[in-house]
Amino acid sequence: MRAVWFEDRIVKLIDQRKLPLHFEIFEASTPEDVAFAIKEMVVRGAPAIGITAAYGMAQGWLQRRNMDEVFEILKNTRPTAHDLFYALNFMREGISRGGDAVKLAEEYAESIIEKCRKIGENGEKLIKDGYRILTHCNAGALAVGDWGTATAPIRMAYRNGKKIFVWVDETRPRLQGARLTAWEMQQEGIEHAIIADNAAGYFMRKGGVDMVIVGADRIASNGDVANKIGTYEKAVVAHENGIPFYVAAPISTFDFSLSSGDDIPIEERSEDEVLFCRECRIAPHGSRARNPAFDVTPAKYITGIITEIGVFKPSEVEKLKKL
Repeated sequence: MRAVWFEDRIVKLIDQRKLPLHFEIFEASTPEDVAFAIKEMVVRGAPAIGITAAYGMAQGWLQRRNMDEVFEILKNTRPTAHDLFYALNFMREGISRGGDAVKLAEEYAESIIEKCRKIGENGEKLIKDGYRILTHCNAGALAVGDWGTATAPIRMAYRNGKKIFVWVDETRPRLQGARLTAWEMQQEGIEHAIIADNAAGYFMRKGGVDMVIVGADRIASNGDVANKIGTYEKAVVAHENGIPFYVAAPISTFDFSLSSGDDIPIEERSEDEVLFCRECRIAPHGSRARNPAFDVTPAKYITGIITEIGVFKPSEVEKLKKL
């Protein structure tokens, strides 16, 4: 499954706002359209955002746009996901050396997808037959382009014949787990159940969860991880109950310029995402809301980080910087 691709100078994306009720393709004809798709979450998930931005740069290049302006348009869409900036810098450097932007973007997309396949191979070894795995948000093919990050080990384990079960956190307020991860699990034929976000601790304490795997939007040099809001709570409760907590992410998600998670910019989105469910208001008129899109999980709560080159403890992140 490809979440985003480049065809006839158009960036095409599965419109994740419409799933699972409707399957529609969003077509971005200009870098401004691409920026809209990223900002309004037509596409989401750090690696997929990076791939989309790379295609946006290629589109601007084909349209003979000022590439510095295109870079800025795309850069100013979402502040937390590091893959966005990683991809934009990759494209700008390649273009400045005279590279073909379309080939560069395709190279970038294929490299991310291959890295996530390797994340699956490395993470699958951690999953035992019969494991019950908790996920949070959507870190599947829709969030990457194919394979996923957190779901890559799950999909690999399932394809290797292991019997597994997945607890899918609904992930308020945009319900990426209930809408997207559950849809992906259904497409793959993996047994799963959707649970309310605040039910995860109940199942952990009851002994119903063997491990937690989540994705990441940015990882600091000390191993602190920014991911979808609510991840921190899951990590703390998993730690309290002795349950391994893993983060799956390609190296492009690591931001070695930041010393800790305290330096990671946290996007705060519209309060309407909390006050409304789709077009239906669920809160009293006059009530206000706060809507941070991400939180930071301190390294001390993380068992390991699954990457394309192996599984590392948070304390070993500095090794990745050297590599």
